[in-house]
Amino acid sequence: MTGHEATHTVTVQPSGRTFEVRQDETILAAAIRQGVGLPYGCKDGACGSCKCLRVSGEVRLREHLGGALSPDEEARGLVLACSAVPLGDVVLESDQVSAADSFPVRKLPVRVARLERATDDVMLARMALPAGDAFGYRAGQYVDFLLRDGSRRSYSMASAPHTQAAQPGLELHIRHTPGGRFTDHVFGAMKEKDILRIEGPFGSFHLREDSEKPLVLLASGTGFAPIKALIEHLQHLGSHRPAVFYWGGRRPRDLYMDAWVRQRVAEMPTLRYVPVVSDALAEDGWSGRSGFVHQAVLDDFADLSGHQVYACGAPVVVNAARKSYVAERGLPEAEFFADAFLTEADKHPAGSPP
Repeated sequence: MTGHEATHTVTVQPSGRTFEVRQDETILAAAIRQGVGLPYGCKDGACGSCKCLRVSGEVRLREHLGGALSPDEEARGLVLACSAVPLGDVVLESDQVSAADSFPVRKLPVRVARLERATDDVMLARMALPAGDAFGYRAGQYVDFLLRDGSRRSYSMASAPHTQAAQPGLELHIRHTPGGRFTDHVFGAMKEKDILRIEGPFGSFHLREDSEKPLVLLASGTGFAPIKALIEHLQHLGSHRPAVFYWGGRRPRDLYMDAWVRQRVAEMPTLRYVPVVSDALAEDGWSGRSGFVHQAVLDDFADLSGHQVYACGAPVVVNAARKSYVAERGLPEAEFFADAFLTEADKHPAGSPP
């Protein structure tokens, strides 16, 4: 980069914070690079967490999923910061995430300390940090694995930061995507003591501790990982906020840490647990709730106007939850916090360019 490279200025209201965006750089990438706390989740145009209002100026939107930003929302001036490239100076309206308690994004090596199969297609992986290193993050955030070809794979920390004191390292839950370059390696060739590189922490999915609102926690599959970290954090805080955790899987075995959740419920008087299975077979002997996990919340709550919702999992689940809870149950959109879990196939649907 030369010192004369053209940049555009982005101003965020109501905070008044300004920052510079390089040519062909997205607004979110520039914000992360300069430590500006815009809300975001996937960084890939799929989860909608970085949605904000364009007050003035023009942007070019890169490819994104319709569930994250609909044509109607686009027509109303909403943009995704992770997909928006400014064509000039831009003013946005967005709630800034407080810089307090934020942690610097770092690159560092990690060593595979333990690999444990929770199910046929879920691996619990513990990564050891360099000796004496403390990796700061907030419960709910994620790291990117940096692959040799320059691509990245994102995984949430499945343990709360305070657990580092007794057991340093990062716990990750990795689902096998057959044919997936990284997960095929994890399930086929990766072994203990292998060295990998990570970058993080990323994401604005974390508990808003300044609120006393009751919580609905929602996860599908390995979307449980960051929710597990949130539950550990709530327990560590001694929180009295009522919380109900809905965990959805196709089969009962997909709720791969069911016993762990039930133990937390036994220890935390304000936590309830609702496991939901969509495709149970007769051999499963399932007698619990069935159907789609986001629908179970709709069935149980006539009014969500006084709640906060934290949702994690497949984009189809997260986006359906966001839409129906806001439109049908009165949840303020600003009280819906999400982290959509994406495979490479999710990011590049059939027929779209890789």
